Amino acid sequence: MLTVLDLFSGIGGFSLGLERTGGFKTIAFCEIDQRARNVLADKWPSVPLHEDIAKLTLPGGFSDVICGGFPCQDISLANTARTGLAGARSGLWAEYARLIGEIRPRYVIVENTPGLLSLGMDRVLGDLSERGYDAEWRIIPACSVGRPTVRNRLWIVAFPVRAGRKGCLQYLGSLGLTQKTSAQRRHAALRERTTLVHDFGGLRSDHGFSVTVERQRIHQYGNAVVPQIPEIIGRAILKAEGVAA
Repeated sequence: MLTVLDLFSGIGGFSLGLERTGGFKTIAFCEIDQRARNVLADKWPSVPLHEDIAKLTLPGGFSDVICGGFPCQDISLANTARTGLAGARSGLWAEYARLIGEIRPRYVIVENTPGLLSLGMDRVLGDLSERGYDAEWRIIPACSVGRPTVRNRLWIVAFPVRAGRKGCLQYLGSLGLTQKTSAQRRHAALRERTTLVHDFGGLRSDHGFSVTVERQRIHQYGNAVVPQIPEIIGRAILKAEGVAA
């Protein structure tokens, strides 16, 4: 059982996916948004919940895995002022990297938008390398695991150079995830998304749901990673470790 420190946890998509494999156990969260913290406290009541990553210090060897999708606002193509890792929010990668150096986990799993490839990937890989970590990465769309949206995301898996671990992501195909997604699957995802948007609109007009409640709930979902992807990555890590899951 690999222990997990879940950073920028949101509502726990990373931990939900990894724990589904049966080979990972979350031992701490770090999340600053109070609504998301309420969800984490409800679903993982016994797991310590830290608030501010800038104030978080943990001992070496605290966890086998550190995972998390650090803020993408300064990287995303949707943002006109793309300041990259120099931005106040996406710049929190520096705290993520600090914790990697302090804890020295066996694996690091990072998620962000594909915009990171042109706005900070060199810094991320350099920070990992300075701490003695090698890395592999891949863009994985949500529709590749059957979700009703394309939602391309960059996934990075890193591990100590001297550990002899490599090629975790090579197992993704054997675990049901292909590197490329067919045009048919993308079109199907977009059609399903249109249906979902219509259905969400009906919740308000037909059933009187509060607009505020609806927006808050959708915001939390939108902030979360798709759990099926960390689940498959977790299974790939276990396979690379020679552990059946």
